[in-house]
Order: sequence, then C-alpha cells, then structure tokens
Amino acid sequence: MKRLLLLLTVISTFSFAQTSPLRVEQLRVEYKTNPVGIDVLLPRFSWKLVSSQRNTMQKSYQIQVAKEEKFSKKSIVWHSGEVASEASHLLDYQGPNLQSRQRYFWKVKVTDSFGNTAESPVQYFEMGLVNASDWQAKWIEPEKEGFDVKKQQPSPLIRKEFMTKPKGKIASARLYVTSRGLNEMYLNGQRVGKEVLSPGWTAYQARIQYFTYDVTPLVQAGSNAIGAMLGDGWYRGFLVWENNRNLWGQRVALLAQLVVKYTDGSEQIIGTDESWKATADGPIRENDLYNGETYDARLEKAGWSSAGFDASSWWNVKIGNYPKDNLVAPAGPPVRRIEEIKPLKIFKTPAGETVLDLGQNMVGWVRLKVKGPAGTKIKVTHAEVLDQKGNFYTANLRHAKCELNYTLKGGDTETYEPHFTFMGFRYVRL
Repeated sequence: MKRLLLLLTVISTFSFAQTSPLRVEQLRVEYKTNPVGIDVLLPRFSWKLVSSQRNTMQKSYQIQVAKEEKFSKKSIVWHSGEVASEASHLLDYQGPNLQSRQRYFWKVKVTDSFGNTAESPVQYFEMGLVNASDWQAKWIEPEKEGFDVKKQQPSPLIRKEFMTKPKGKIASARLYVTSRGLNEMYLNGQRVGKEVLSPGWTAYQARIQYFTYDVTPLVQAGSNAIGAMLGDGWYRGFLVWENNRNLWGQRVALLAQLVVKYTDGSEQIIGTDESWKATADGPIRENDLYNGETYDARLEKAGWSSAGFDASSWWNVKIGNYPKDNLVAPAGPPVRRIEEIKPLKIFKTPAGETVLDLGQNMVGWVRLKVKGPAGTKIKVTHAEVLDQKGNFYTANLRHAKCELNYTLKGGDTETYEPHFTFMGFRYVRL
C-alpha cells in the first residue's frame, strides 16, 4: 500500500507542474487577428484570459512589439513595462511612429489576481501605406472618350506585364489596390483575394478604402502579368430612384501598387501608370447593383491576365486627376461569400413560368451551370415574394431590373456567377 500511495503522489505532482491555470488567447489588433495592411497610427491591442480558477482577474499586463519574431533586444520597438490594470481591450500602442509596409510582431504577458503569469503566443500586424506619398502608382482611367455617360457601359479590362529580377529570390509581395467603382484583381491568371464588391461604398470625396493582399505565392520568377476588371458599383451606377446615375463620378478608375521584396533587401514596385493597356471588349457588357449583369461568354479573353497575352489591339489608359490623401485601409470586415444554399423546389407558377424557391429571403446571387449551343441566351430574374395568385412579383422593385443575362459560348458545361452585382431575393425566374 505504501508503494501504491507514493506512486499516486508522484503522478499528481507531475500533472500539477505541467498544467498552468492561466492562458492568454484571442489576440487582436484593431479587432482583427494578424491583420495585413492597417493604417491606424496608434493601433489598439486586445486579448482574453482563460483560467481554470474561478474568479480570476487580471492584475497587470506587459505588451511588447518588435520587428523580429524572436524579439531580440535590437528589434523591440516598444515595451509597455508592467502596467497594473485589469484592462485587456483596445489598449493603445504608445511607441515610436510605425513605418509603412513594416510587419510588427507582438505578445503580451499577464499576471492574474492569484499571482499566476502567462505569456501569449506571438502574433503580428502589418502596416499598409500610411502616407499619401507612399503611393508611387497613379490613378488610371481605362475608358475612351465619347461614351454615353447616361448608359451602362461594358466592364473594362486592364492589364500590365512586368519582369521580376532574374536572379532575385522573392521574399514577399504585397498588392495595394483601390478603385473608383468596383474591382477584381488578377495576378498571373489567378484571382487575388476572396473579397467581393471591393472597395465598398464610401463617401468617395472624403475617403476611399484600399485593400492589401499578400500575393507572394502568385508572383513568379521572370515574366508576370497583373490584370484588373472594373465595375460601376455605387460610384457611377444607377442609385436611389428616378434612374439617377453617376452620383459620384462618370469614369471608373484604378489605383494599384505591387511591391515585391527580395531576400537581398531590394524591392521592386509596379504601379498603375501610362504603360497599362485596356479594352472594353470583355464579356461583361453591362453591370449595375440594381439592374444586374449582362455577360457574353463568347467575348471571354483566355489568358488576358497572364504573361504572353496578345494585347496589341488594346488601347492606352489615361491618367486620372484624383487625390491620394483620402485613401484609408478598411476598418470593418470585407464582403465575402459566406454560405451556399440550393433551391428547395422548382415549380411552375399559374402563369406558366419556371421559378426556383430558395426557401428564404437572402442577399447574394445565383451560380449557373449550363450547357448548350453558342449564342443561347439565359435570363434570370429575382424577386422577394409571389403575388396572391402565386405568380412571380416584381412591382415592389420599381425601376430595378434585378436580372442576369448570360449568353453561352458553347461546348462544355459553363459555370457563371456575376462579378459586380448582388440581389435581395427568395425566388428566381428562369
């Protein structure tokens, strides 16, 4: 019995020594986890305590910020010292000025009311373009003069080819981008980011959001190409009532800056300027947040955002006279796809129309998979309700068409979803 009791005591002691009752979790900077591209000059830190002991309170904290993940003495830019406080939410950075495009690492050590201490995992935040002078790129307008500003226009395609250093090993690459109107960015044929309807709706004369993307995996040695597709969005699309259009401007524009850093410490900047090329002969013939999108798949440009594409027929862009001192990083979360649902049923209305019921009112769009001869046209109309007879009802939408028009290119199964529109709907008429 004595040997058995001794063994139990050893196990209990070992377990207690290896388990800490206190942990620091859910570290955030400006409400975000490991954000890339913030421009708040005094970012705020937050964390949560997790303890196995009841009634645990934070007694003090210490925040450290460094330029290196290992927190060498030379890399530390700010140490708060031990601060006696229960606060753990939105605590201001109080060190020297933070530098544009610099990644910083941070951690926090806390002491609780029982005397337990815990140190958090190392997290990071990366600054965006803090000053207007950090933008070496120029605003560019991709459209020719003479178009009818009162009508919906084709979505322009814009591109630029560039070479990375032949003997340079790429350490990182960041793409900073915004637009007057909506944008989708591509690099070497790949869609950049998961955001949609960027850069969102703001009071454009006061501020325009720019987004920062880590595109390191997309940049390749040698020849590269960057492309952009622009939409009207809130900037110049039909808005509010009475067919109002161009409330903020008449021409869409793009501002993009790609910064490639090499392991030898050098860097290369590719920005929008006069050397970029554009065309309005792309597949999106019309796009509008209220009216929807018209897409002709026969006009798709295979490889248009990849190196080696023949853009000899594309025209030069024009430099836009727009400010850069009103550019800000987004404060809130971006618009993203968050859920996919399938129709609950497909039925014929009393009027003989084919209608899909999604089962709930939602905000989003439909994805089509179709196969048929080239030139076949499909129209998809959206509605929130049916009328008293069970027929498709759109009178409450007033002037908004809320429709997608898709023209098949023919051949294999085609998949389409709109780029620059969204709908509020439950029912879909084909």
